[in-house]
Amino acid sequence: MINTRLWIAAAATTSVMALAGCASGPNQNLGTGIGAVGGAVVGHAIGGNTASTVGGAAIGGVIGNQVGRNVDERNYYNQQQQQYYQQQPQPYYPPPRY
Repeated sequence: MINTRLWIAAAATTSVMALAGCASGPNQNLGTGIGAVGGAVVGHAIGGNTASTVGGAAIGGVIGNQVGRNVDERNYYNQQQQQYYQQQPQPYYPPPRY
């Protein structure tokens, strides 16, 4: 019975955290979900009760969110840099005068 409540609480916490970040990038959402699940597992292994599982899910979700956000920002920066260098105009060399 306690184990069922534990997994229900972990699933609810993970769902809420994943839905809260829907306006962000794909890696940020993925990081939030994976971090929340990993945090719930670690929290349960350390504390063995529902409170530690929910706390672990919250902490793991926040850490995963920030890691995913960093990845999204880096990808955006690299994409913008690529587009900038591709759009550079070629220098104009006038034809020689005879």
